Amino acid sequence: MKTIKFLTIAAIAAVTLTTSCASKKDLLACQEENKQLQKDYQNIREELASASAKVNSLQSQLSDCQENNRGLQASLASSLVNTNQNNVNIAKLVDQINESNQYIRHLQAVKSKSDSLNMVLTNNLTKALTNEEKKEVDVQVLKGVVYISLADNMLYKSGSYEILDRASETLSKIAKIIQDYPDYSVIVEGNTDNVPISKTNIRNNWDLSALRASSVVQELQNKYGIAPKRMTAGGRGEYNPIADNDSEVGKQRNRRTQIIITPQLDEFMELIGKAPKTEK
Repeated sequence: MKTIKFLTIAAIAAVTLTTSCASKKDLLACQEENKQLQKDYQNIREELASASAKVNSLQSQLSDCQENNRGLQASLASSLVNTNQNNVNIAKLVDQINESNQYIRHLQAVKSKSDSLNMVLTNNLTKALTNEEKKEVDVQVLKGVVYISLADNMLYKSGSYEILDRASETLSKIAKIIQDYPDYSVIVEGNTDNVPISKTNIRNNWDLSALRASSVVQELQNKYGIAPKRMTAGGRGEYNPIADNDSEVGKQRNRRTQIIITPQLDEFMELIGKAPKTEK
Protein backbone atom coordinates (compact mmCIF):
# COMPACT_ATOMS: atom_id res chain seq x y z
CA MET A 1 0.00 0.00 0.00
CA LYS A 2 2.76 2.42 0.90
CA THR A 3 4.58 1.41 -2.19
CA ILE A 4 1.58 2.23 -4.39
CA LYS A 5 1.11 5.58 -2.66
CA PHE A 6 4.75 6.39 -3.19
CA LEU A 7 4.59 5.47 -6.79
CA THR A 8 1.51 7.56 -7.22
CA ILE A 9 3.17 10.52 -5.61
CA ALA A 10 6.28 10.00 -7.70
CA ALA A 11 4.24 9.79 -10.85
CA ILE A 12 2.41 12.99 -10.02
CA ALA A 13 5.71 14.70 -9.26
CA ALA A 14 7.20 13.50 -12.53
CA VAL A 15 4.20 14.73 -14.47
CA THR A 16 4.32 18.05 -12.66
CA LEU A 17 8.01 18.40 -13.32
CA THR A 18 7.60 17.48 -16.94
CA THR A 19 4.73 19.94 -17.33
CA SER A 20 6.72 22.64 -15.59
CA CYS A 21 9.65 22.18 -17.97
CA ALA A 22 7.41 22.32 -21.00
CA SER A 23 5.68 25.54 -19.84
CA LYS A 24 8.97 27.33 -19.21
CA LYS A 25 10.21 26.46 -22.65
CA ASP A 26 7.04 27.73 -24.21
CA LEU A 27 7.26 30.90 -22.16
CA LEU A 28 10.75 31.56 -23.36
CA ALA A 29 9.66 30.93 -26.91
CA CYS A 30 6.72 33.28 -26.45
CA GLN A 31 8.97 35.93 -24.97
CA GLU A 32 11.36 35.67 -27.92
CA GLU A 33 8.47 35.85 -30.34
CA ASN A 34 7.09 38.85 -28.47
CA LYS A 35 10.43 40.62 -28.67
CA GLN A 36 10.59 39.93 -32.39
CA LEU A 37 7.04 41.19 -32.83
CA GLN A 38 7.85 44.33 -30.86
CA LYS A 39 10.95 44.84 -32.98
CA ASP A 40 8.93 44.31 -36.17
CA TYR A 41 6.26 46.64 -34.86
CA GLN A 42 8.83 49.32 -34.12
CA ASN A 43 10.33 48.92 -37.60
CA ILE A 44 6.90 49.19 -39.15
CA ARG A 45 6.17 52.32 -37.10
CA GLU A 46 9.44 53.88 -38.24
CA GLU A 47 8.75 52.94 -41.87
CA LEU A 48 5.22 54.33 -41.51
CA ALA A 49 6.56 57.57 -40.04
CA SER A 50 9.10 57.83 -42.86
CA ALA A 51 6.41 57.08 -45.44
CA SER A 52 4.13 59.69 -43.83
CA ALA A 53 6.91 62.28 -43.96
CA LYS A 54 7.47 61.49 -47.62
CA VAL A 55 3.75 61.79 -48.27
CA ASN A 56 3.67 65.18 -46.54
CA SER A 57 6.70 66.30 -48.55
CA LEU A 58 5.11 65.10 -51.79
CA GLN A 59 1.85 66.86 -50.88
CA SER A 60 3.78 70.07 -50.22
CA GLN A 61 5.58 69.70 -53.56
CA LEU A 62 2.25 68.97 -55.23
CA SER A 63 0.74 72.13 -53.70
CA ASP A 64 3.72 74.15 -54.88
CA CYS A 65 3.39 72.66 -58.37
CA GLN A 66 -0.33 73.37 -58.44
CA GLU A 67 0.26 76.97 -57.31
CA ASN A 68 3.00 77.39 -59.91
CA ASN A 69 0.71 75.87 -62.53
CA ARG A 70 -2.04 78.34 -61.66
CA GLY A 71 0.50 81.16 -61.96
CA LEU A 72 1.63 79.86 -65.35
CA GLN A 73 -1.97 79.54 -66.52
CA ALA A 74 -2.67 83.12 -65.39
CA SER A 75 0.48 84.33 -67.18
CA LEU A 76 -0.51 82.40 -70.29
CA ALA A 77 -3.99 83.89 -70.23
CA SER A 78 -2.53 87.36 -69.76
CA SER A 79 -0.06 86.73 -72.58
CA LEU A 80 -2.87 85.60 -74.85
CA VAL A 81 -4.83 88.74 -74.02
CA ASN A 82 -1.75 90.91 -74.64
CA THR A 83 -1.03 89.02 -77.86
CA ASN A 84 -4.57 89.56 -79.06
CA GLN A 85 -4.35 93.25 -78.13
CA ASN A 86 -1.00 93.53 -79.90
CA ASN A 87 -2.49 91.88 -82.96
CA VAL A 88 -5.34 94.40 -82.88
CA ASN A 89 -2.86 97.27 -82.47
CA ILE A 90 -0.72 95.92 -85.31
CA ALA A 91 -3.79 95.63 -87.53
CA LYS A 92 -4.74 99.24 -86.72
CA LEU A 93 -1.17 100.37 -87.40
CA VAL A 94 -1.16 98.55 -90.75
CA ASP A 95 -4.46 100.24 -91.64
CA GLN A 96 -3.02 103.64 -90.68
CA ILE A 97 0.11 103.00 -92.74
CA ASN A 98 -1.97 101.94 -95.74
CA GLU A 99 -4.16 105.02 -95.35
CA SER A 100 -1.09 107.25 -95.02
CA ASN A 101 0.47 105.67 -98.11
CA GLN A 102 -2.75 106.24 -100.02
CA TYR A 103 -2.78 109.87 -98.87
CA ILE A 104 0.87 110.29 -99.88
CA ARG A 105 0.14 108.84 -103.33
CA HIS A 106 -2.77 111.25 -103.63
CA LEU A 107 -0.55 114.20 -102.72
CA GLN A 108 2.09 113.01 -105.16
CA ALA A 109 -0.53 112.83 -107.89
CA VAL A 110 -1.76 116.33 -107.02
CA LYS A 111 1.81 117.65 -106.98
CA SER A 112 2.60 115.95 -110.29
CA LYS A 113 -0.51 117.45 -111.85
CA SER A 114 0.31 120.86 -110.36
CA ASP A 115 3.90 120.68 -111.64
CA SER A 116 2.67 119.77 -115.10
CA LEU A 117 0.18 122.65 -115.14
CA ASN A 118 2.86 125.06 -113.90
CA MET A 119 5.24 124.03 -116.65
CA VAL A 120 2.52 124.43 -119.29
CA LEU A 121 1.60 127.84 -117.83
CA THR A 122 5.23 128.95 -117.83
CA ASN A 123 5.86 127.72 -121.36
CA ASN A 124 2.69 129.39 -122.68
CA LEU A 125 3.58 132.73 -121.09
CA THR A 126 7.21 132.56 -122.24
CA LYS A 127 6.10 131.84 -125.80
CA ALA A 128 3.68 134.79 -125.70
CA LEU A 129 6.35 137.30 -124.63
CA THR A 130 8.45 139.14 -127.18
CA ASN A 131 12.23 139.23 -126.94
CA GLU A 132 12.08 142.80 -125.66
CA GLU A 133 9.54 141.84 -122.98
CA LYS A 134 11.68 138.91 -121.87
CA LYS A 135 14.42 141.41 -120.96
CA GLU A 136 12.13 142.93 -118.35
CA VAL A 137 10.01 139.91 -117.40
CA ASP A 138 11.42 136.88 -115.62
CA VAL A 139 9.29 133.72 -115.33
CA GLN A 140 10.27 130.91 -112.93
CA VAL A 141 8.70 127.92 -111.20
CA LEU A 142 9.91 127.50 -107.62
CA LYS A 143 8.50 124.82 -105.29
CA GLY A 144 5.32 124.41 -107.29
CA VAL A 145 4.64 128.16 -107.59
CA VAL A 146 4.94 130.32 -110.71
CA TYR A 147 6.78 133.63 -110.17
CA ILE A 148 6.49 136.39 -112.78
CA SER A 149 8.87 139.20 -111.92
CA LEU A 150 8.41 142.55 -113.74
CA ALA A 151 10.95 145.39 -113.62
CA ASP A 152 9.56 148.60 -112.15
CA ASN A 153 10.71 150.78 -115.08
CA MET A 154 8.41 148.90 -117.46
CA LEU A 155 5.41 149.35 -115.13
CA TYR A 156 5.77 152.75 -113.43
CA LYS A 157 7.52 156.07 -113.55
CA SER A 158 10.24 156.55 -110.94
CA GLY A 159 8.72 157.02 -107.48
CA SER A 160 5.20 156.52 -108.87
CA TYR A 161 2.59 153.78 -108.65
CA GLU A 162 0.65 154.68 -111.80
CA ILE A 163 0.76 151.97 -114.53
CA LEU A 164 2.49 153.04 -117.76
CA ASP A 165 0.68 152.59 -121.06
CA ARG A 166 3.50 150.51 -122.48
CA ALA A 167 2.94 147.91 -119.73
CA SER A 168 -0.56 147.14 -121.00
CA GLU A 169 0.51 144.64 -123.67
CA THR A 170 2.61 142.63 -121.22
CA LEU A 171 -0.10 142.69 -118.55
CA SER A 172 -2.68 141.55 -121.11
CA LYS A 173 -0.60 138.44 -121.85
CA ILE A 174 -0.25 137.71 -118.15
CA ALA A 175 -3.99 138.25 -117.70
CA LYS A 176 -4.69 135.74 -120.48
CA ILE A 177 -2.63 133.11 -118.68
CA ILE A 178 -4.42 133.86 -115.39
CA GLN A 179 -7.80 133.50 -117.11
CA ASP A 180 -6.74 130.14 -118.57
CA TYR A 181 -6.11 128.81 -115.06
CA PRO A 182 -9.26 129.70 -113.09
CA ASP A 183 -8.37 127.36 -110.19
CA TYR A 184 -5.21 129.33 -109.39
CA SER A 185 -4.87 132.27 -107.02
CA VAL A 186 -2.86 135.41 -107.80
CA ILE A 187 -0.67 137.32 -105.37
CA VAL A 188 0.81 140.63 -106.51
CA GLU A 189 3.79 141.66 -104.42
CA GLY A 190 5.56 145.03 -104.60
CA ASN A 191 9.28 145.41 -103.79
CA THR A 192 11.60 148.43 -103.68
CA ASP A 193 15.26 149.23 -103.17
CA ASN A 194 16.47 150.86 -99.95
CA VAL A 195 16.44 154.46 -101.20
CA PRO A 196 13.90 156.44 -99.13
CA ILE A 197 10.90 157.80 -101.06
CA SER A 198 10.59 161.62 -101.18
CA LYS A 199 6.94 162.04 -102.20
CA THR A 200 4.64 164.03 -99.95
CA ASN A 201 1.71 161.66 -100.54
CA ILE A 202 3.77 158.48 -99.92
CA ARG A 203 5.24 158.00 -96.47
CA ASN A 204 7.90 155.36 -97.16
CA ASN A 205 8.86 152.37 -99.27
CA TRP A 206 6.22 150.25 -97.52
CA ASP A 207 3.56 152.54 -98.92
CA LEU A 208 5.14 152.66 -102.37
CA SER A 209 5.41 148.86 -102.69
CA ALA A 210 1.84 148.31 -101.46
CA LEU A 211 0.43 151.00 -103.77
CA ARG A 212 2.25 149.53 -106.78
CA ALA A 213 0.89 146.04 -106.02
CA SER A 214 -2.59 147.49 -105.61
CA SER A 215 -2.30 149.29 -108.97
CA VAL A 216 -1.44 146.03 -110.77
CA VAL A 217 -4.33 144.18 -109.09
CA GLN A 218 -6.80 146.88 -110.06
CA GLU A 219 -5.43 146.93 -113.64
CA LEU A 220 -5.96 143.15 -113.92
CA GLN A 221 -9.45 143.47 -112.46
CA ASN A 222 -10.74 146.57 -114.25
CA LYS A 223 -9.06 146.22 -117.62
CA TYR A 224 -8.79 142.45 -118.07
CA GLY A 225 -11.66 141.08 -115.99
CA ILE A 226 -9.72 139.01 -113.46
CA ALA A 227 -12.03 138.15 -110.53
CA PRO A 228 -10.91 140.24 -107.54
CA LYS A 229 -11.56 137.38 -105.11
CA ARG A 230 -8.73 135.46 -106.77
CA MET A 231 -6.19 138.23 -106.14
CA THR A 232 -4.22 139.57 -103.19
CA ALA A 233 -2.08 142.73 -103.18
CA GLY A 234 0.80 143.21 -100.78
CA GLY A 235 3.89 145.34 -100.32
CA ARG A 236 7.23 144.19 -98.90
CA GLY A 237 9.05 147.47 -99.18
CA GLU A 238 12.83 147.18 -99.25
CA TYR A 239 12.90 144.11 -96.99
CA ASN A 240 12.86 141.32 -99.57
CA PRO A 241 15.94 142.11 -101.74
CA ILE A 242 17.29 139.68 -104.31
CA ALA A 243 20.51 141.65 -104.87
CA ASP A 244 22.89 143.97 -103.05
CA ASN A 245 21.60 147.55 -102.77
CA ASP A 246 25.16 148.91 -102.83
CA SER A 247 25.21 149.00 -106.64
CA GLU A 248 22.82 150.58 -109.13
CA VAL A 249 22.36 147.23 -110.86
CA GLY A 250 21.43 145.63 -107.56
CA LYS A 251 18.96 148.38 -106.76
CA GLN A 252 17.39 148.00 -110.20
CA ARG A 253 16.90 144.27 -109.64
CA ASN A 254 15.31 144.88 -106.24
CA ARG A 255 12.80 147.35 -107.68
CA ARG A 256 10.32 144.84 -109.03
CA THR A 257 6.73 143.66 -108.87
CA GLN A 258 6.09 139.95 -108.62
CA ILE A 259 2.93 138.27 -109.83
CA ILE A 260 2.73 134.92 -108.06
CA ILE A 261 0.37 132.32 -109.51
CA THR A 262 -0.34 129.44 -107.13
CA PRO A 263 -2.96 126.73 -106.56
CA GLN A 264 -5.76 128.08 -104.40
CA LEU A 265 -5.17 127.71 -100.68
CA ASP A 266 -8.62 126.24 -100.01
CA GLU A 267 -7.70 123.25 -102.18
CA PHE A 268 -4.70 122.57 -99.96
CA MET A 269 -6.85 123.06 -96.85
CA GLU A 270 -9.28 120.52 -98.26
CA LEU A 271 -6.40 118.09 -98.76
CA ILE A 272 -5.27 118.67 -95.18
CA GLY A 273 -8.81 117.97 -94.03
CA LYS A 274 -8.65 114.60 -95.78
CA ALA A 275 -5.41 113.67 -94.06
CA PRO A 276 -5.60 110.35 -92.15
CA LYS A 277 -6.33 110.65 -88.44
CA THR A 278 -3.66 109.11 -86.21
CA GLU A 279 -4.49 107.78 -82.76
CA LYS A 280 -2.44 109.05 -79.86
